[in-house]
Amino acid sequence: MASNKPSYLIIGAGVFGVSTAYHLITEHPDSSVTLVDRDAFDAYSRVAASWDWNKAVRADYGDIVYCQLAIEAQDVFKSDPLWKPYFHETGVYWICRGEHAQDVINNYRKLGRKADISAVPIDEARKMYGGLFEDADYAGAKEVLVNRTSGWAAAGDCLRAVTRKALDLGVKYVTADIASLQIENDGRCSGVKTAKGAVLTASHVILCTGAFTPKLLELSAASSGRNDLRAGSRIVAGGITTGMATLDEESYKKFAAMPVGFQENPTDPRTGPFIGSLPPTADRELKWWGQTIFTNTREVVPGRFISAPPAEPDYAQWKVPGKLKEDIRYSNRVFYGNKGATWKMEKHRICWQVMHRITMTI
Repeated sequence: MASNKPSYLIIGAGVFGVSTAYHLITEHPDSSVTLVDRDAFDAYSRVAASWDWNKAVRADYGDIVYCQLAIEAQDVFKSDPLWKPYFHETGVYWICRGEHAQDVINNYRKLGRKADISAVPIDEARKMYGGLFEDADYAGAKEVLVNRTSGWAAAGDCLRAVTRKALDLGVKYVTADIASLQIENDGRCSGVKTAKGAVLTASHVILCTGAFTPKLLELSAASSGRNDLRAGSRIVAGGITTGMATLDEESYKKFAAMPVGFQENPTDPRTGPFIGSLPPTADRELKWWGQTIFTNTREVVPGRFISAPPAEPDYAQWKVPGKLKEDIRYSNRVFYGNKGATWKMEKHRICWQVMHRITMTI
């Protein structure tokens, strides 16, 4: 006899998939919740964009809906015992060349949220945080947004911790590559088919598949004959480069309490909206992300060309071309000037995620 209890199949065990599973099993403990991902949750290297050494946790959005959602997320990071150990409230230092600072401040005001947030004149901002950003590129900048309530999280550690908690509560975890969605004759999605031919089903199927989403929908459209499944231009897979340098002990002491740095693209905003630098980890690793957001357009089914991560199991995320490594060196220069001239970039990774507008193809 079929069970009347709801069942949930969540494809993708990044931050969206894992948090969805955690909240579902918390609110509906009698339901069946299964996470499916190509990588083990505790693997040393994963393709999920949210798997990383560290990620910004901020509510500094010009879009008021994003701002509200992010404030709510920050509240959880600051209060929930599960998430709190991984959050570092270092603040944000955002070099603004447009109206971003005023937009964010106005959003906080409209939402009725009080925060230690201000738009600081350039000359005054250069002196903040012991002058860490005094040599940054301020060409064309109007002011600096300083929000001391934002910060960063140890992303990989946090993702593993929440996954373990979800598993403890009864969530199941399946490691498998997904080949396509299972679409019934009435158009309902009843599950997924794995690359090895297994079929997983549930009453509810939730896609948290990140940069794999456009390709998955193309493959599913081809296998089911339902062209309306295609993402088209609504969801585009895009890559962005990150890089890290290990600081010496003296530099680490200076930069350990730095805020997350953001800078609206000083070269060409068409290649990417902003670049950034994250505070050093406990291993003294300082991180940047580059200015170029790019696509990787390939034929995924006959006659259908879309952007998708490389076909390698790890998305070839560690194979970073020299041009993209230069993006990281550039980020270093425009944030720290001569302070970072001797830092050696030791790790480079291409982070694949979903975008809505991308201008460069490689």
